[in-house]
Amino acid sequence: MTGAFFSRYLLELTTEERNEVKKVARELLAKLKDLLVLNWRHKIEARSQLKLAIEDTLDYGLPLAYTPELYRQKCSALFEHVYESYPERNAGIYV
Repeated sequence: MTGAFFSRYLLELTTEERNEVKKVARELLAKLKDLLVLNWRHKIEARSQLKLAIEDTLDYGLPLAYTPELYRQKCSALFEHVYESYPERNAGIYV
């Protein structure tokens, strides 16, 4: 999830900004492990908490090169990616 997901769109990022993006990706992956509870896809509260964690983490950690529109695209794409990649707790492609 680190570099590939966040660099899908070609942004001109400095080395420092790329490192910030990688740090955000690692932080978010660590948070996911706590947020993906049993049957999380079927629980509105669990999905909402996941979406909020994605939005907060990206909002706080992404470099300013990410415009508000690109930020919204990343949040949406990332939620969809997690939804598809983690069908159940401890049953994802990154676990």
